[in-house]
Amino acid sequence: MTLTTSQIRVGERLRQLRTQRGLSVRALAARAGFSPSFISQVEHDQVSPSIASLERIAAVLGVTLGGFFMEAAFSPVAVVRVAERQELVSSWSRASIEALGPAGGTRTLEPMMITLEPGGRSGTRLHAALGEQFALVCEGEVTLSLVDHTYVLTEGDAVSIAAETLHQWQNPGTGPARLLIVSVRMGGVRERTASKESSGP
Repeated sequence: MTLTTSQIRVGERLRQLRTQRGLSVRALAARAGFSPSFISQVEHDQVSPSIASLERIAAVLGVTLGGFFMEAAFSPVAVVRVAERQELVSSWSRASIEALGPAGGTRTLEPMMITLEPGGRSGTRLHAALGEQFALVCEGEVTLSLVDHTYVLTEGDAVSIAAETLHQWQNPGTGPARLLIVSVRMGGVRERTASKESSGP
């Protein structure tokens, strides 16, 4: 997190996206697999969901994680200066997410810088993106857990994750870890698990 970023209020943006789609709190909760009280708490900024939970909610709303950032007018060349970055904070994941490109629109790529504090992780369980993802470790150490294997990645290591591959990020180190993640927008993100969570995060 830098002093120059503009922090996004997730609750306000979530409420806006939900009402635009004509969904009640109860309907959104049912489709995303959460309790209505959890969705309400998120909208009132009383809880800070994990990254994986935000991705599940975004998928129901028909957007990717970047949908929680404020959209900018389309431009053939989009420059995002350090002082103009939008930031989303997930207290549960002990993470901050900075948008490195314009949110929404018709662009295919969604670049983000994710900073995981020591002990931070993307969610309680493995989750999957519908589109392919590329990640570069810019600082620190992270573990990438799959169904049957766990990779330890350090600064300079890169990985490509195929669409719909179940995975989880975690920072096992004593210092912050920074990941550059570029996602391909393919209609959102979903979590493929045997059961649904009744409440967050």
